[in-house]
Amino acid sequence: MSWSELLRPFEFEFFRNGLYVATIAGALCGVVGCYVVLRNMSYIGHGLSHSIFGGYAVAGLAGVNLFLGAGLWGVITALAVGAIVRRRPIGSDAAIGVVTTASFALGLALVQLYGSPGRNADALLFGNVLGVTTSDVWLIVGVALATAAIVFFFYRPLLFTTFDSQVAAATGVRTAWIDALLMVVLSATVLATMNVMGVTLIAATLVVPAVVARMLTDSFGTMLALSAVIGAVSGFVGMNASYHLDVASGPTIVLTSACFFIVAYVFGGRFRRRAGTVAHAH
Repeated sequence: MSWSELLRPFEFEFFRNGLYVATIAGALCGVVGCYVVLRNMSYIGHGLSHSIFGGYAVAGLAGVNLFLGAGLWGVITALAVGAIVRRRPIGSDAAIGVVTTASFALGLALVQLYGSPGRNADALLFGNVLGVTTSDVWLIVGVALATAAIVFFFYRPLLFTTFDSQVAAATGVRTAWIDALLMVVLSATVLATMNVMGVTLIAATLVVPAVVARMLTDSFGTMLALSAVIGAVSGFVGMNASYHLDVASGPTIVLTSACFFIVAYVFGGRFRRRAGTVAHAH
């Protein structure tokens, strides 16, 4: 394949917009996914993405913007999950399963009773790179910058709450507030990335880069950086592959991330040993 053929998709504005969103979204999901994975809440990305379908149906019936309504519904769902986990002796996976599946079922029932509220249902569920606009690019940039600011200014409270919420609370960290902040960030991430990934594949972009980074390092700071890079590269490579292979962008991005996982699984132990040897040498 010649260079001209490789660079041809960059001539189209829709592809450039999709590439920007996919790359930034990959980095964003990589960072947020670190907290999700370390909290053993990997299922929440999958659950939230499905619960948003309920918000989509409710927003359509209420006559408000579909994507904003779905995003607000996702925030409410995430906060509800956090509240249930804190107040009742059940696991986070059980709370996620109950709340998000109920929301998804509500969306299905409303769509069956009243019909689909708009023509964006397929794009919401499966992603549609052709529908990515300049406003979507600015949306993902805004969410990414806000997330970076939150991670920077609340790094220690987020870190303590993630690894041991009880100890964090004992030392004065407002863990309930930190949990709520993380859930809002997670919901905003899902909302901002759904146009490219679709809600059915967002969970993978949250989990896979973070899992790969965790396999390569024991340092949380390094894990954040590695996960962001892996997510961004997966988005960039996956978008290009989707054009040349004529396959949807979401699946190609996830498959690219899966390739990183395979490499980390095979060579991750060797990488960690080498990194540890270098660290001890210094």
